[in-house]
Amino acid sequence: MLRDRIKNFVPHTPQEAADQELVLYCLSRGDELLTRENPVCHFTASAWVVNPGRDKVLMAYHNIYRSWAWTGGHADGEEDLCAVARREVEEETGLQGLLLLCSEPIALDVLPVPPHQKRGKPVASHLHLNLTYLFEGDDALPLRIKEDENSRVGWLPAGELSRYVSEEAMLSVYQKMMDRAGEYPPALSGK
Repeated sequence: MLRDRIKNFVPHTPQEAADQELVLYCLSRGDELLTRENPVCHFTASAWVVNPGRDKVLMAYHNIYRSWAWTGGHADGEEDLCAVARREVEEETGLQGLLLLCSEPIALDVLPVPPHQKRGKPVASHLHLNLTYLFEGDDALPLRIKEDENSRVGWLPAGELSRYVSEEAMLSVYQKMMDRAGEYPPALSGK
């Protein structure tokens, strides 16, 4: 159950502890949080995908934010957020053969979304209650873009994300992911 997963999440930072409290508060209100019908906040899932050498991370150039970003998306009614994260990687990059490195989320973040236009319609500012799952992927496999969401996909050098990411607030989140990814040994053999 999602509530238990959030409750049992062990925060690694004071910010994650504060975000965990906020997510639990939102869940306690009984509002629908698994769909975008909630205009204030709703669940999303992200995938942090690293190569076996842990020196590259899979990212997409996001059309709305005009920045390189992790892959992920809205729960859209799905409670299995790990499955959402996997699906989003495959849809947004075409990468197949992902290996889940940890069955529990490696991060919990409440991410503010600024007002923007999506498919010609205005979207008000709101919060994403985001869980991130860690995957390993083969950086030699082919990738493809998803034209309605991104214009480029690629394996970026993990130590140089600040050269690519224009959303400055996300750099500390991405560094947190790289630090956590380093805690897991490579899963793909021969790499």
